[in-house]
Amino acid sequence: MTPDLVATLRPLLAAEASAEAHASGAEPGDLEQAVWLRLLERLATEGPPRDPYGWLRAAVRAEARRARRPRRAERPYATEPADAAEREPEQLVLAAARRRALRTAVRRLPGRCPRLIEALLSPDDLTYREIAGELGISQGSLGPERSRCLGCLRRLLTPEVAVR
Repeated sequence: MTPDLVATLRPLLAAEASAEAHASGAEPGDLEQAVWLRLLERLATEGPPRDPYGWLRAAVRAEARRARRPRRAERPYATEPADAAEREPEQLVLAAARRRALRTAVRRLPGRCPRLIEALLSPDDLTYREIAGELGISQGSLGPERSRCLGCLRRLLTPEVAVR
């Protein structure tokens, strides 16, 4: 491939790839790379095309069609793959084991931390005001207390996570 051919075809290839990319769902850069590769393969076997501009346009369209094929076969999931209703038994057992390990670590925390973390983990989704009232502390001190308790919990869980 001569530098003149590259310099001559580069602007046209960029424009063609940009025009075809949206409809094919591919990135313009990906189309450009694929066409440059096709040109290199052609030069090695057949030599340069007689009409480089026509060949380039046809090659970009062919690559855009090739990029569209998998998109036609792709279908969105009806539900999220991580949907709790679709979990496998193994995933359910592992999630339950993680919850048990967390609850065990929470019970080993010092001071008011177990009650605070349990309130934060509550399915009732308590507000800071409700948690502060339940624990008998001011709402303003709840944030620093929570940070301290989470730091302790993190230190407790680190060895358990490292062992697994």
